[in-house]
Amino acid sequence: MQILRNLKPYRKSIMIIILLLIVQAYCDLSLPAYTSRLIDTGIQNHGIEHCSPKQIPEKAYTVIDGFMEEGDRAVWEQYYTPGNDGYYYITEEGEKDIDTLDDICAVPLMMYYYPYNMAQAEGDNEIKSMLETTGMTLDDIPVEMWLSIGEQMRATVLAMSDSMGEDYLKSASIACTITCYDSFGYDYDSSQMRYLWIAALKMLAMTLLMVFAAIMIGYVASKIAAGVGCTLRENVFRKVISFSDAEINKFSTASLITRSTNDVQQIQMVTVMLLRMVLYAPIMAIGGILKVVNTGAGMGWIIFIAVAAIIILIGTLMLIAMPKFKFMQELVDGVNLVAREILTGISVIRAFGRERHEEERFDEANRELTKTTLFVNRVMTFMMPMLMFIMYGISILIEWVAAHKIDAGVLQVGSMTAFITYTMMIIMSFLMLSMMSIMLPRASVAANRIQEVLDTEYTSADMYDAEELTDVKGVVEFKDVSFKYPGGYEDVLTNISFVAEPGQTTAIIGSTGSGKTSLVQLLLRFYEMTEGTITIDGKDILNVTMESLRKNIGYVPQKGVLFSGTIKSNIKFGAEDASDEQVELAAKIAQASEFIEEKEKKYDSSISQGGTNVSGGQKQRLAIARAIARNPKIYIFDDSFSALDFKTDVAVRKALDEYVKDSTVFIVAQRVSTILHAEQILVIDEGRLVGKGTHKELMHGCETYRQIAESQLSEAEILKSLGEEEM
Repeated sequence: MQILRNLKPYRKSIMIIILLLIVQAYCDLSLPAYTSRLIDTGIQNHGIEHCSPKQIPEKAYTVIDGFMEEGDRAVWEQYYTPGNDGYYYITEEGEKDIDTLDDICAVPLMMYYYPYNMAQAEGDNEIKSMLETTGMTLDDIPVEMWLSIGEQMRATVLAMSDSMGEDYLKSASIACTITCYDSFGYDYDSSQMRYLWIAALKMLAMTLLMVFAAIMIGYVASKIAAGVGCTLRENVFRKVISFSDAEINKFSTASLITRSTNDVQQIQMVTVMLLRMVLYAPIMAIGGILKVVNTGAGMGWIIFIAVAAIIILIGTLMLIAMPKFKFMQELVDGVNLVAREILTGISVIRAFGRERHEEERFDEANRELTKTTLFVNRVMTFMMPMLMFIMYGISILIEWVAAHKIDAGVLQVGSMTAFITYTMMIIMSFLMLSMMSIMLPRASVAANRIQEVLDTEYTSADMYDAEELTDVKGVVEFKDVSFKYPGGYEDVLTNISFVAEPGQTTAIIGSTGSGKTSLVQLLLRFYEMTEGTITIDGKDILNVTMESLRKNIGYVPQKGVLFSGTIKSNIKFGAEDASDEQVELAAKIAQASEFIEEKEKKYDSSISQGGTNVSGGQKQRLAIARAIARNPKIYIFDDSFSALDFKTDVAVRKALDEYVKDSTVFIVAQRVSTILHAEQILVIDEGRLVGKGTHKELMHGCETYRQIAESQLSEAEILKSLGEEEM
């Protein structure tokens, strides 16, 4: 149902596919009938399609006329005209209405010519015994004697027709027509070749039409599948790009990548197969069953045995393999996770000589996936030989039963050939479904995994009446803010309250894991607070749109993240309309212009994926320049100066003080030296605000801050910093 839901926008295209499938199935199902007619009519019956003779001896005409009922006799006499050579010939009206003529003359024709066929047959029979006893030939029997035994012959023929069926009765009547023609040396060659050529051309036309339909089905199905894949990837990407960190952590990055790529590909592949094979299989199966019934072979019970055996086989294998498919997708996630970790940390792995250990860790995940995949594939590959065994076993059964029916004279060779072909088509339809049964369970799991992403509720989302945040001055206030991670039991932040004013720098310091980064992430709404409120210019950030909120914030994360492109494109990432002058100014403030100017292409120099072709300090400076180019009212530097040397750190902060003097600045720092001159310093310890004030105030009034400062600065540096504060 998940997969079918994706096909709703393509209803018209699917209807076209269904119509083309019907055309293809019609052509496919017509070919065995043509083959049967080629054998029975074209070869065995010399191309004679109708039992109504085109030319008949006068005696035979008279006897057959006498065998007919009054109404049939009038039609018979109307459609034949006598010649001057002792024969009667069919008229043009008779040629046009030959099907009606066949219906009325089939039984009387057999009443006259069947004894001739019996007399020529091998072995003993009643006709031969009678002729031997009387010493006569059938040609010697006068018309009056033929008419006198008419009722007896009618009963014999009708009894035969009841046991033979309609198709065989028609064939037997044509055989009598051939006996009629043999009596005067009729030339079969022209009619036979004409019939064979016409049948061949019809089969060729059917084949070409079938090929055209198959090509069009493949084309339309591929377009639909590509559209479904494109839409799914777009929907998943749009959903994931709006996820907060809570949702990202719920799924893991590796799993989201797998769901966006491998899982979508599974659905795309199955969609093509679904439209080309699954829809075609029931059409072929139903059409094949109807054709089998129309053959009148009386072997429908064989089809039932074949279908039942296939269903039991597929059902059994699915019960064994189905639970493994979901597990297999989870193992793919695991392999992606390990591979991603190894590739991301390859330099660290090499530095510590842990290649062997990581190889073993990857091999473990890979072996588990391989083991599960092999189990599923072995189960599924067992299906094909078993299905082939069923198919060939059914063929042997059909031939064995049909041989007895042919020997009994109630089935033709061509009908048997057609029956086998239709049976194979029915079985092949189930083979198609069995092939899909290998892919459908895995695609079903993939569809559910994608739907899990699409159905995930945002923990951070705009309220229905959210306003745009405009004319921002930059007054940020935290009021009794508490926060704990989704699924967590303890608060990461507890009762945090402070006000950050424009033109001031608010520094946040604390030990590792104290909640500094979580604090600024709440302002960006990467997570939602558990209690309390955060306001900007008096407006609750929960009541404004996230887009307008983040548009007014310049954020530099702990880890400088760059994107593939150029230096210019990375600086303009948050401000697409920024001019070249603004880009150069941002780079100058971030102290990045020096190394940029040294490059051959300067601002058009390429940046590889992840910024791997620049150093950590250069990456951090470009990330700072990116935030500056946006020219927001609020800046957040989340430990952004840690990768800079002291000289560059001082230069960047000095340039920033001049450029962002009217903005609200947050600096999350580990180094006390970075925040000495901040107008307000917040000291966080185990999620609580334990100190708030200037450097001097905290040195005298906050034990936690004083311990941090004393651990990083010498006594002389501390005295100097306090002296600067007093000046």
